[in-house]
Amino acid sequence: MVILACLPGAGVAASCLAPPRPFLPSDSQAARDYADLIRGDFETYIEDIQRYFRCLDSERARAFEEAREVSEEYGRFLQMVGD
Repeated sequence: MVILACLPGAGVAASCLAPPRPFLPSDSQAARDYADLIRGDFETYIEDIQRYFRCLDSERARAFEEAREVSEEYGRFLQMVGD
């Protein structure tokens, strides 16, 4: 853990984890019996998938910015070594 904290960029990337799909029983009686619970699972999924999409958007923007910075650093490196 300490080593990771010392490495530049380590642990900076967001950890976007997709939420698990809600379970929908194939038995209509079970669906009716647990309708409130299932409804809650679907509503939670919708909230979580929206959060997941926002995370992916944020990580994509971060990665593009990092790639731009690395590209500039590589250009400076090439200038230093005369390439």
